[in-house]
Amino acid sequence: MRHSKLIPEVNAGSMADIAFLLLIFFLVTATIPKDKGINRMLPKYSEIPTNVPINERNILRIMINNNNEIMLENELIALEDLKEATKNFIDNNGDASCNYCNGAQSENASDHPKKAVVSLQTGKQTSYQQFIAVQDELTKAYFELRQIYSQNILKKEVDNLSKTDLKKVKEAYPFILSEALTK
Repeated sequence: MRHSKLIPEVNAGSMADIAFLLLIFFLVTATIPKDKGINRMLPKYSEIPTNVPINERNILRIMINNNNEIMLENELIALEDLKEATKNFIDNNGDASCNYCNGAQSENASDHPKKAVVSLQTGKQTSYQQFIAVQDELTKAYFELRQIYSQNILKKEVDNLSKTDLKKVKEAYPFILSEALTK
C-alpha cells in the first residue's frame, strides 16, 4: 500500500476576482495628466498682403538665446519683469489716439495697442520650458490689459462678457505675435 501525501488545493477563483477589482479601482482613481502646450489658434488664411510696413516703435523685440536668457530690446530682463514691460509697451498710447489706454506716451513704445507687434525670437537651443514661460507671461500681459478694459470701459468682469463684448475686448487689445528663429 502506498502512502501518498495529501496536498491541500487552493481555490484560485477568488484571486482572479480580487485582481480584477484592483484593476478597476486603479483605473477609476488614477488621474491622467493633462496635455501641456500652447493653446493658440492659427490665423485664418487671408488674401491681404502681410508685408505691410510696421513702424519700428510699434515692435517689441523679445529674444531668448541658447542659454535661455531673455533679452528685451537687447537688454537682459528677468522673466518676472516681462509681463509688466509688455503691458507698458502695448498700452503706451504713443500717438494719443487711444481713448482707453493708460500709458505714459513714451516715444520708445507703441503708438496704439492695435499697432503693437510683439516679436519673439528664439535660439536653436532654447528650451521648450523657457519658450512656454515667455509665452505665458505675454498671455498674462494681454489678459490683464483686456481685464482692465473690460472693467473700465464695458463695466463688466471678464467672466461675464457676452460674445460681442469679448470681440470688442479682443479688438481693443489684439494679440499680434510674430515668432521666428534668431538669426
